[in-house]
Amino acid sequence: MSLAGVLMPTFALLPSLAGTTEALPGMHRWARKLVPELGIELEIRGTLRPDIGLWVSNHLSWVDPVVLMSLRPMATIAKQEVASYPILGPWARRSGMHFVDRSDPTSRASAMNMFAAALQAGRDMLLFPEGTTTRGERLAPLYEGGLRAAFDLGVPAQPLRLATPAAHYPWTGDESLLPHLRTLLGTQTKVCLTAEEPLFPADFPDHAAWIQAFRFALEPRDFNVC
Repeated sequence: MSLAGVLMPTFALLPSLAGTTEALPGMHRWARKLVPELGIELEIRGTLRPDIGLWVSNHLSWVDPVVLMSLRPMATIAKQEVASYPILGPWARRSGMHFVDRSDPTSRASAMNMFAAALQAGRDMLLFPEGTTTRGERLAPLYEGGLRAAFDLGVPAQPLRLATPAAHYPWTGDESLLPHLRTLLGTQTKVCLTAEEPLFPADFPDHAAWIQAFRFALEPRDFNVC
């Protein structure tokens, strides 16, 4: 594992991300190469459903989208700061990823409109409803807009729960990215992904019940730690 092993596939990929047609497959190929370079050993529990267009996950680290996008091509929404990250920023900007300034209601509304349009068009999407990373001890309050949009459109979603025994894997945003990256490169890191059964809007009477089901599905469990 080396920084060169991370940078080489990233720089090789960037020219192919100029158009949206190639963006998602290109991101998927890049993520598949990057995950082992980061020393991440992914254990999947349960059955991932590629036929379910929306995957909904808790959020521990900047690495989470890379780990999950290594499993299939899909788009996501990222906080505005991601565009300025070293290594990730150029990839994210060229890939067509949607960015949101969480402090700006107009930006949040625009991001949700793009997210809903993507779902309605049948695109595969990834949603982190916490909107921020945690250390995995408890679920953060959820930003409900994406889940409400899925409910209104009748789009089923599969909850995915990430956990790890590695104290260095979570990245809460108070740390610098490159030191965290160097730690990952020098360490084998086990990450568990538990795929819960998909949830279908027709099975829930309203938004509140639908969102509560995701809170329950994403809440950390002691037995989920690898």
